[in-house]
Amino acid sequence: MNDLLLKKYEDFRSRNINIDITRGKPEASQLDLSNDLLNIEIDHIAENNVDIRNYGEPLGLIEARRFGSELLDAPVENIITGEQSSLLLSYQTILAHYLFGKSTPWKDIKNPKFICPVPGFDRHFQIFEDFKIEMIPLPLVEEGLDLKALGDILETHENVMGIICVPRHSNPSGEVYSDANIKQMFDITKKYSEEFLILFDNAYLFHDFLPTKAQTPVWKLAEESGSTHQVVVATSFSKVTFGGGGLTFMAADAENLELIKRIRTSMVICPDKVNQIRHLKFIASKDAVLAHMQKHAALVRPKFELVYEKLDSIGDIFGSYTKPTGGYFITYKTKKPIANKVNQLCKEMGVLLTPASAIFPYGHNPDDNLMRIAPTFITINELEIAMDVFLIAVQMAHND
Repeated sequence: MNDLLLKKYEDFRSRNINIDITRGKPEASQLDLSNDLLNIEIDHIAENNVDIRNYGEPLGLIEARRFGSELLDAPVENIITGEQSSLLLSYQTILAHYLFGKSTPWKDIKNPKFICPVPGFDRHFQIFEDFKIEMIPLPLVEEGLDLKALGDILETHENVMGIICVPRHSNPSGEVYSDANIKQMFDITKKYSEEFLILFDNAYLFHDFLPTKAQTPVWKLAEESGSTHQVVVATSFSKVTFGGGGLTFMAADAENLELIKRIRTSMVICPDKVNQIRHLKFIASKDAVLAHMQKHAALVRPKFELVYEKLDSIGDIFGSYTKPTGGYFITYKTKKPIANKVNQLCKEMGVLLTPASAIFPYGHNPDDNLMRIAPTFITINELEIAMDVFLIAVQMAHND
């Protein structure tokens, strides 16, 4: 072990540091951008003489659904405006198919399976764990899905019900799927089954902080490919305004929409129409959303650039990293199978990272070489300390 590294390790251990970068959360300064929502004055009567204080409008206020139509580039009749998060809408979608299905409820199918791109989002994996739906990992490439691997999976597995994707600034490695990649995914999966579900959790749809390659709206690509019957698209304002306190939007064709409505009728008495009107008064168009997100970008970008600078400082001897142009995460790939060891060393020095295993289904990465870095929640000074700790841990684990 390098004596200088060991000395730095012991120094950090003695400082009683307590820095948590396990989750991709906005810092308080980002939340402050939306503080006007807390005091905004609204009328309690909405369009069509709807009293927003009362029950009703299960799909959301019509003006909020028009807003969702603009954001997702889908017809208003295909839009639900809801609450909480795109994760909730994703869960409701899986639950609806599990209990009711189209031709057959998934609960009545022997060993149903779902494809999960990796590295991926641990809370997506938890959905399928809850329903005991088998998860099949699928590698990501720069353009999106590894399409050859997708074809191989579908050739060798029965009862694959669908795939869950984060098509823009994928969590945690930051891929932005190309239009060609998405269209080929439609073609491949449609040949497998017309009921194959493609669930796009487009949580980072507006979250560019550096110039990002163009991407046609997913619903438009589905229309062009004749695949809208396969596609459900969800997004939310959880990282636009307030965590869990924004709006959510979903686009789905009539049959999928009916399934999701059936679930929501059982579990949601009605959406929060007061919050819908507040948001419409605060940020009433796609242009306004994009302008608001530029303010977020100005706060987020320096943190990512600091991480890039720090990781560049040790070169590619120990590993490599993704360099996303948006979203909330960076993925570091070690040259050796030491990701869990790096996590442990960071913890010993006072920095908590997302468990390395969490970004794979069942918490299992056979290569033990990928880690998620979430730079946004802490201050820039704390982030500099956290990255110094991370670099020491990487080098120590590599040289052990």
